[in-house]
Amino acid sequence: MSRIMLIGAVGAGKSSLIRALTDAERQTVKTQSLVYYDALIDTPGEYTENPLFYRSLMATSHQAAAVLLVQDATRDRTGFPPGFAGGFPVPAIGAVTKLDHPEANTERAIGLLRQALPVGDIVLTSALSRLGIEEMRELLARYGGQAK
Repeated sequence: MSRIMLIGAVGAGKSSLIRALTDAERQTVKTQSLVYYDALIDTPGEYTENPLFYRSLMATSHQAAAVLLVQDATRDRTGFPPGFAGGFPVPAIGAVTKLDHPEANTERAIGLLRQALPVGDIVLTSALSRLGIEEMRELLARYGGQAK
């Protein structure tokens, strides 16, 4: 089975997105290390915030069919350096999370994500209200990641 690796800053919503995609009942907890699910790989946010961990992300991406860069719509900055998606040996796609949060700024989030992911699909999501979750499942399925 192909896997999709989720990458994003601490608190970006990676684990919550995984919970929504897999219809899991479990409580979302802080990811401390790489966590493998059937079709998804959850990465700690610290891996994007410290360039010393980029090597781990690159190595792990060889186990994935694609990487999913996750941007929190409530943040005014990104944790990704410009062109970050181009450093992976697999396709990259994007997700904007927390779409329905009162402080969400969707256009800013897309702009920030486009700095790291100049080309590729971006899906707007909310794990809480499930906005965009089915669209995200369909996108992941195109890359071989069957979340569910």
